[in-house]
Amino acid sequence: MQGRRLATTDEIIAIVSPDSDEALESLAEWTEERGLELATVAVGDDIGDVYDESRATLGVTLGGDGTFLEGVKTFSPRNIPQLGVNTGTLAFLARVEPEDLADALDETLRGRASVDSRQQVHVEAPGVDATGINDLMVQQVPPENPIDRKVTRLDVYADDEYVGEFEGTGLAVSTPTGSTGISLSANGPVHYPVNNHTLQIVPLHTHKLGVRPIVVSPETELRIVTQEQASLLVDGGRAHTILTEGDEITATGADKLAHVVRTSYDDHFFTAITKKLGWDVRDADVPAAKRREPLSAASKKSITADEETDTVERALTVATEAAKAAGEPLRELHGQVESIDVKTDKSDIVTEADHQADRIITTVIRNEFPDHAVFSEEGSRQRGADSDYTWVIDPLDGTGNFAHGNPNYSISVALVEDGEPVMGVVYVPETDELFSGIAGKGVLRDGDPIGTTDRDQLDESMLISGYDPDGTFLSHFYQASRGVRRLGSAALNLCYLASGSADAVWEHDTYPWDIAAGLVIAREAGATLTDQTGDPYAFGFDTDHRTPLLGSNGSLHPALLEHLEDGLPARSQ
Repeated sequence: MQGRRLATTDEIIAIVSPDSDEALESLAEWTEERGLELATVAVGDDIGDVYDESRATLGVTLGGDGTFLEGVKTFSPRNIPQLGVNTGTLAFLARVEPEDLADALDETLRGRASVDSRQQVHVEAPGVDATGINDLMVQQVPPENPIDRKVTRLDVYADDEYVGEFEGTGLAVSTPTGSTGISLSANGPVHYPVNNHTLQIVPLHTHKLGVRPIVVSPETELRIVTQEQASLLVDGGRAHTILTEGDEITATGADKLAHVVRTSYDDHFFTAITKKLGWDVRDADVPAAKRREPLSAASKKSITADEETDTVERALTVATEAAKAAGEPLRELHGQVESIDVKTDKSDIVTEADHQADRIITTVIRNEFPDHAVFSEEGSRQRGADSDYTWVIDPLDGTGNFAHGNPNYSISVALVEDGEPVMGVVYVPETDELFSGIAGKGVLRDGDPIGTTDRDQLDESMLISGYDPDGTFLSHFYQASRGVRRLGSAALNLCYLASGSADAVWEHDTYPWDIAAGLVIAREAGATLTDQTGDPYAFGFDTDHRTPLLGSNGSLHPALLEHLEDGLPARSQ
């Protein structure tokens, strides 16, 4: 989940432990000042009565790690990101201190926090079907007579491959989040938990020297078979049962990840361990040369205006983050389209997709560039007469494709300076492709430079047609070329021209939001862009008159213009 998406939060649901009154009072004051809704529930209570899935929700836990784990249990099935405020004692998960609550929330609601996706573990056994963020532990059952045998034996399999027999106190299957306490107690490794999606088998006080911790992927199916009675606990006992001989436990990575909000006010992971466990690994005051800022702070620094940072370069960073954040709800809603038969229901989903993506992008831009104008197909058309910069946005280019479950749709975000596009980002949610460019500084696809083709023969070229109302371009050029394709997204058409996937592009008519970002990307890749007569294409905000566009790799342009002139009737402008 992209942290920028948090900028559109509508409401906060707080899970509150006892003795968190002061922190709750601060949270209530903060939400009231900002006009946000706040609902509170006690630890262990369900949020069904206060949660509205149509609203963008941020979960907050006020308590220690136990409260945080209850938050994960409550929020992660609903895909709600959560911020942990530590009002407990020894906390590794809830790492925002109460005095920093307001500042951490301000950072989050400005879209400047990061979201760390945490792997969970799903456990099935007789009498247990549970998901944990930390671990499952299989241990010997304490005997009634304290002098009796205190050992259990377990057979372990990974995807039906026999791992071995674990004889001793037991074992744990932990996530990277849960590796800290378990591994420390068993002399195993501690995993850095940020976006780490592995599982770890940790032997607990084994009687065999050859048994070592094992790391597996979350897709691995682990089977643990008991040879005698054993105790099973998930997340320290939130699910618990006693197993008998021959019982089988299945553990694998859970489908749902836990989304943990991290701000620059959080203690670092290793700092938290060092402080709270009293390690002497390093001095309390870490020299600046050895210290790294948390991701959220580094991200915040990268988009904060200063004398050394170019506005357009900052805009590229913001546009990239905003487009990727907007891509998340589009992917989620796109996955629902194909299963819907009723046309009006599909229309509702497309409308919601447009709305959510537009809101995320415009909110992020206004947070970072409050003096800039915004011009969006779905939202604001206010130009802002005093601004030299205007953002031009199409939150969903390829609406028809989206409505029919077709993956060829995109998000287009451009910055226009003094009437000319100077920065463009086109993001393709279904393929995770990102095209980006700055005028005069080159163009990239997923970080790699791209460029147009060098073909100059029409009969060797592949063309893309955009809007072609009567099919004239298609019928006239299809036989003369190697083919004419129509993708349904003007922004994508220009990106594919820029990356060499096509040699030329034709659009009977264009709108500023469709092509502003693509113009920058295509030009920086070496494309030639004109109208149907060969005059340079002139970008503008006028939507009342037809504006045709012919784009090519440059070397093919004369042949295109000649063939176009011969085949297309004169049309009124």
